[in-house]
Amino acid sequence: MISIVIVNYKTPQLLDNCLKTVFEPTPQVDLEVIVVDNASGDNSQALITRHYPAVKWIQMDYNAGFARANNEGIRHAKGDAVLLLNSDTLVEDRAIEKCYVQFMQSAYVACGVQLLNEDRTPQISGSYFTAGSLNNLLPLPYIGQFLKWLGNVMKVKKPHVPDTREETTVDWINGAYLMVKQAAIDKAGLMDEDFFLYAEEVEWCSRLKRIGEMCIYGQFNVVHLQGATANETFGSSGKGYYNLYDKKGLQIMLSNFLRIRKHLGTGWFLFHLITYTIAVPVFFLCSFFERLFTLRNPLADWGRASRLAGNVATLWRFAPRIVSKKPYFYKVL
Repeated sequence: MISIVIVNYKTPQLLDNCLKTVFEPTPQVDLEVIVVDNASGDNSQALITRHYPAVKWIQMDYNAGFARANNEGIRHAKGDAVLLLNSDTLVEDRAIEKCYVQFMQSAYVACGVQLLNEDRTPQISGSYFTAGSLNNLLPLPYIGQFLKWLGNVMKVKKPHVPDTREETTVDWINGAYLMVKQAAIDKAGLMDEDFFLYAEEVEWCSRLKRIGEMCIYGQFNVVHLQGATANETFGSSGKGYYNLYDKKGLQIMLSNFLRIRKHLGTGWFLFHLITYTIAVPVFFLCSFFERLFTLRNPLADWGRASRLAGNVATLWRFAPRIVSKKPYFYKVL
């Protein structure tokens, strides 16, 4: 049996649409669906339990984020595999069932599928670890562009699997669809509850990888409406993890830095923090001269640069706590 754990936070319609693709057509494997609600305070429970009475509903009394809520669902799971599934996903052509059957016949400890955007273009579903997590620097203005150019010149292997239609081994899997064998969870432990949102699946996969390999089954597809939930929560916009300039960007940065310290140690954490700090004056100066030389308003990007500076300053305030390694819930919402 497979246990599907879905975290809900004020997304009743997205969740309803997701569950429709899970239950229709009628599943041909045993499954249980566990919804963990992060204190939505809306009509989510009434809507979902009316439409899908087989769903097991777990109510949190606060917004516990991704790791803590999923852990609560995993604790109640009875299947020999657990699937963490985002509420903003749409399952195609029995992808969960087909993935589960193939997965349980394999030696992999965890797997994903090929995620698709709403327009059916491929979405990054799995990735590789890079030396020192240097890809964490790619979102930085100017510095990130330089690193991309340097990587292309040196023909460095790209850290992501952009699109695959076959079985592909990876180092970590997108948390929108992450299937893990219960036996592997018993050995690696649950997700790290210091995380609120973002990067927790990367840290978890770094521990799962010590137990065995993981893969993407590219022949199975799930549509992921990336960012639909988080953008509403944070009052943000856009997809992906290149937004460093608002509250959502701060949560992304904080979680990524926490993951780097946990995965790679304090030295790499400080290296990234110093680089992000240097990126602030680089952004101010380079944007000024770039726009000046192209006859545009030289101060147009200074608002974003100031917001980046504010987020980096907040990272420094959290730095002593992160380095101390004491348990803490890193939530800035």
